[in-house]
Amino acid sequence: MSDLQSNRSGGGAEPASKVDVVIVGAGFAGLYMLYRLRQLGLLVRVYEAGGGVGGTWFWNRYPGARCDIESMDYSYSFSHELEQEWKWTERYATQPEILRYLNHVADRFDLRRNIQFDTRVTSAVFDEATNRWAIQTDGGARVSARFCIMATGCLSAAKVPDFKGLETFEGRWYHTGRWPHEAVDFTGQRVGVIGTSSSGIQVIPLVAEQAAHLFVFQRTPSFSVPARNTPIDPAYESWMKANYAEYRRKARESRAGVVMDVNEKSALDVSPEEREREYKARWEKGGTGFLGAFSDLRIRRESNETAAEFVRARIRETVRDPAVAEALMPRTYPLGTRRLCVDTHYYETFNRDNVTLVDVKQSPIEELTPKGLRTRSAEYELDIIVFATGFDAMTGALLNIDIRGRGNVTLRQKWADGPRTYLGLAIAGFPNLFTITGPGSPSVFSNTIVSIEQHVDWLTDCIAYLMDRRFKCIEATVEAEDGWVAHARELVERTLFPLADSWYIGANIPGKPRVFMPYVGGVGAYRKKCDAVAAHGYEGFTLTR
Repeated sequence: MSDLQSNRSGGGAEPASKVDVVIVGAGFAGLYMLYRLRQLGLLVRVYEAGGGVGGTWFWNRYPGARCDIESMDYSYSFSHELEQEWKWTERYATQPEILRYLNHVADRFDLRRNIQFDTRVTSAVFDEATNRWAIQTDGGARVSARFCIMATGCLSAAKVPDFKGLETFEGRWYHTGRWPHEAVDFTGQRVGVIGTSSSGIQVIPLVAEQAAHLFVFQRTPSFSVPARNTPIDPAYESWMKANYAEYRRKARESRAGVVMDVNEKSALDVSPEEREREYKARWEKGGTGFLGAFSDLRIRRESNETAAEFVRARIRETVRDPAVAEALMPRTYPLGTRRLCVDTHYYETFNRDNVTLVDVKQSPIEELTPKGLRTRSAEYELDIIVFATGFDAMTGALLNIDIRGRGNVTLRQKWADGPRTYLGLAIAGFPNLFTITGPGSPSVFSNTIVSIEQHVDWLTDCIAYLMDRRFKCIEATVEAEDGWVAHARELVERTLFPLADSWYIGANIPGKPRVFMPYVGGVGAYRKKCDAVAAHGYEGFTLTR
């Protein structure tokens, strides 16, 4: 097996003209996919737009960036030695620690020699005459690959709002998803943070500690639960490492890819006192396990409202100004139907004298000015603006590449009315192209690492199957794709998710089709379906020699 001997960021040889597999992206998914395919003896090339490994954790370097899945869950399970040797320091790892972990993985398994950094894939076109993918990069390199695997991530295409006057702003501005590598000093500055979802909720408390004054521009308030972050308890670490195998098995069979204590009762089947005790215990423990308080919080509006009102009561207790507290309380959607955030002293931040909450639902932002920002009712002088405005989730990174399948049909054309996939893994009309944690899979509704490993293992077995039996192509059928899309839609319509305008349905991107993108059927059930498809000779796919 020949390998790429040097990456572009370090200088060196141009890539070979032919490889077996091109992987786009070197985050958690791309690294593990590379590791598994090299075990098959394949020639693999990884293209990564960033200057290093990490994906999401390479780009999102803003103050306060950390995972909302517990560290010892948010890690690879494929290597027993890796599990045992790595030591996490906190219950919820920070971005720098996760990036150190991924660099350790890349070095430990000698993965960098197959990765070309600082290289963005601009197009991928299927050649029907050769049954190969022609891939082109922004540096002009062209490579032919039998398989093309998109490990581009669900939250990687940063959304910078198209505000009038942005180019006239004389201060500095940053997007949380494209943060500079050097530290940003907010000391003595007038800062505006636009956005109060997950990234905003993490960055706001730390900016407030430095800024002369912080203006938080909120359109839609988020539900947030406390993290209760602590250093890793050595006894817990020892127990987990001794029991990792069984713990991981349970996680793979669970609903969300984490082992969570879920109360099987309905919130309406218990007394108000018992309900309050259950919510309080989970609030004190911290983390998204709050949603496991009762079994029907995401399917029954009346039950959900009991949980939502509990959180609102905590906001009232915490935020001293009643008007600010009221503005921070979500009332237009059920709890958990937009991403439930996990915070450290977020609500407490609004008790600081140097923090002002601005409701841009009531008074929308009209334009940026050379000196700051103007809403419909006021002007704000700002030295720095932080856009915590999220991502074109799940489809943005894929549609930013000119991907063309059979008949030169573009993926953008195929998905004009919303994404359509079979299992979130494959797309009818696009042979030998795979998407890791693509739309139609559990992806963002799970511990992403569990879903990534499941997809990578399935794809590795699939490619080995094709090679062993001398198949040239595998392609999802239109019928299988239609059936999967209908099944996924039927499941989500049984829940409260359609009641929220969220990035799960693309509501944060003007003009994006409103289609619910993640699969809500659960990680365990989804895994069984994928395994059954493979066991039946890749049912729902056409395999050709």
